[in-house]
Amino acid sequence: MVFVKRREDAHPDFFAAETAGLRWLADGGAPTVDVLEVAADHIVLERLDSVRPTADAARRFGALLARTHDSGAPRFGSPPAGFDGTLFIGSRTMSSVEHDRWGEFYAQERVLPYLRVAVDAGTVTRDEADLVERACSVVADGSFDSTDPPARLHGDLWTGNVLWTPGGVTLIDPAAHGGHRETDLAMLSLFGCPHLEHLLDGYQEQHELAPGAEERVPLHQLHPLAVHAAGHGRSYGVALADAAVRTLALV
Repeated sequence: MVFVKRREDAHPDFFAAETAGLRWLADGGAPTVDVLEVAADHIVLERLDSVRPTADAARRFGALLARTHDSGAPRFGSPPAGFDGTLFIGSRTMSSVEHDRWGEFYAQERVLPYLRVAVDAGTVTRDEADLVERACSVVADGSFDSTDPPARLHGDLWTGNVLWTPGGVTLIDPAAHGGHRETDLAMLSLFGCPHLEHLLDGYQEQHELAPGAEERVPLHQLHPLAVHAAGHGRSYGVALADAAVRTLALV
């Protein structure tokens, strides 16, 4: 049994980017869906059976996610190994410009491009955009940079891309790149992953997070909120501005 996704109008790199991301994550130890075939207008995946989420499966997935993050990436913003095409998050293009500093990368490549789209779409007001830009300026200046090397991220780790299967969690639909491990975790928190507390326990058993990680969740939610504000309505613009205020309060 297989699952086929088809888009006749897809960008030539759309399904290739998904394939490269899944394979790169799997190389790092992530439990990902198998790609059986890929072409410019479609991708064929193994069909997955779903089961009820459990605390044990969440804990085991947390440990695997930590190991995947630890497998690393060359730089912040690096695409999956061997892939030099266009990256995507959902249906939107995503930068693969690489940086040596996380804050500079995060502000310039993961928040501001989507903020501009959201302002043009009318889902973020000018005053709200000013708040987000102020937060991005602080981030880009290095206020939250650390010595932690780039992690190998799923990049679009909302709960809909975390499938609970008989063998445990299986990941789908990545926007894989090199980034900060807390960004993946913050996205899980934003969209309500089941048994998140057990997932985080399993994660920290494998890789202990830096002090203050819980307080930095709004910072790492700037990216997914900006992406959603660009295409999913005014409520995400409000949430983005709130996350910017809470980010500024961390300084």
